[in-house]
Amino acid sequence: MVMHRRYEEERVQVGKRLIAAGVLILYCVLFTGCGYRFSGGGSFPAGIKSVFVEIFENHTSETGIEQKFTNDLIYEITRNGSVNFAGRESADGIISGVIVSSGTETVSPRGVTAASERRVRVRVDLKLTLSDGKVVWSAKGVTVNEAYQVALTNQQTEENKREAIDKISEKLAESVLNRLTSDF
Repeated sequence: MVMHRRYEEERVQVGKRLIAAGVLILYCVLFTGCGYRFSGGGSFPAGIKSVFVEIFENHTSETGIEQKFTNDLIYEITRNGSVNFAGRESADGIISGVIVSSGTETVSPRGVTAASERRVRVRVDLKLTLSDGKVVWSAKGVTVNEAYQVALTNQQTEENKREAIDKISEKLAESVLNRLTSDF
């Protein structure tokens, strides 16, 4: 009787190992053979291997966003790893951008003259030029928006708006990198 019980336990353990191995093989087959790739995983146009990112021009009344937008784009390119950074003189390509406009609109009114939620919208023009000045990629009128809560104080509302602009900057950086690398 003891031998039979031991034999049954060993058989159960072998069965569990076989099931685990089967699941592992199934995962490997499904996830390596499905053709999935990350968006924006391609290369930069015109064989560009190194870039310089200029500080964005800011044509809006939102102070300091040019630095935030530039830094987020640099971060996204660094994270992607498809190109290296170089000085302006030695880079294959130069990325430049202009923050053309920003504005807010009411999303949820709280009466005739007040809002409980607003949306900030930012529009940007971008281009990638070769070191000789030839434009190899451009995107005009790229618009990104984000909603934010209107608080009881102006200070808190402005802080909420600033957080929304930070999210816009991050979204824009991802979008720009995807656009730069998806078609080449």
